[in-house]
Amino acid sequence: MLLTAFGGFMSLIFLGMLVLAVVALVMAGLARDDAYRAANKQSKMFWLIILGVTVAVNLLVPMVFLQIAGLIATIVFFVDVRPALRQVSGGGGGRRGGSSSDGPYGPYNGGR
Repeated sequence: MLLTAFGGFMSLIFLGMLVLAVVALVMAGLARDDAYRAANKQSKMFWLIILGVTVAVNLLVPMVFLQIAGLIATIVFFVDVRPALRQVSGGGGGRRGGSSSDGPYGPYNGGR
């Protein structure tokens, strides 16, 4: 009983790692190639290969060590590369441009 529950829990963990790697692969593929150079990160092809191998390992090779190495690469992409790409590409969260002092109805000038 306990072993079955643990196996189910580990299956959910591995499924989550696979989904995370697929999402990272899609995001890496959608970013422009020149954004990687502008952000001073590895090339787009490098990240597509690394994340593609991660997805393949998660699907085909049940070796936990390789899956954890792929998870680390995926986390590095999400924590380091993706924010740099968004900053270079002009994707600043939910904002649609303008300055940092803009309010919902226009710029805030401090009562001047």
